[in-house]
Amino acid sequence: METAQDYYRRHGPMSAPGSGAAELRGLPRDIGSLCEIVQGVLIHRDLAPWLYDLKLSNEERDVANLRSVAAMVSYVEALDNHPLTKRREPNLRMPSICRHFAILLCSALREQGVPARTRCGFGRYFTPGRFEDHWVAEYWDVSQEKWVLVDAQLDAVQRKAYKLDFNPLDVPHDRFIIAGDAWQMCRTGRADPELFGLSFINEQGSWWIAQNLIRDLAALNRVEMLAWDVWGMMPKPTTKVTSVELELLDQIAELTLAVDVSLAQLQEIYRDERLRVPKTIFNASRQAQETIAI
Repeated sequence: METAQDYYRRHGPMSAPGSGAAELRGLPRDIGSLCEIVQGVLIHRDLAPWLYDLKLSNEERDVANLRSVAAMVSYVEALDNHPLTKRREPNLRMPSICRHFAILLCSALREQGVPARTRCGFGRYFTPGRFEDHWVAEYWDVSQEKWVLVDAQLDAVQRKAYKLDFNPLDVPHDRFIIAGDAWQMCRTGRADPELFGLSFINEQGSWWIAQNLIRDLAALNRVEMLAWDVWGMMPKPTTKVTSVELELLDQIAELTLAVDVSLAQLQEIYRDERLRVPKTIFNASRQAQETIAI
């Protein structure tokens, strides 16, 4: 039987680096150096004007709709053809969101033979009292024999701005809340779902947690979608979730929190057409249907 470590050593359609494979494989192998490289070629599009004094055009912001690492690396190299190890100035980095930082780190680790996966959930370290929509990476640390969460987005500028009190190379599970944990916390009354979402656009609620839960399920099946890609039974703000769907979401939450012992079940439930990423999805950022290569 295939282990989780074996499964997450291999790429999916989004993490495969294409022509960038050899370069990713040759990058430094310590997590800190890899995160610095990722931070040197990507810039969070929403933080650019606030923390990096960089105003992006609508066209530049739209670059964050690139999904695959192969496309990301091609874009980065088209902006600046130096090796990825050369830290770019902010205006020469790819406009991105948290998901891009996570998947680029994940891709580099997989290319180096290290089990890695992206996780979709919520960060508690951005806005006091809120659980903000966020993605991180998770890799298998052989020395500790456990999975470790890494926030590759948090460079020195952001660490200072957010006054972090933890190491982004080993994010505690009570600071980054995996979507399955968030779902269970709210289902059992331990947390208020109205605190989960994206506060700067004033959207939050159980529907957002459910969407992230399905995105996390897809990512654990090595299909790492954009944070605003919508498909299948993902609820909308006005959707009334049925009791059958609630039971299914409860099951997904349980499976996504026990990946190492439930990989086969995780893969089986993902075959459900209500959950599996189809060839055509709705891009909520562009407000358009898009056909994707998966």
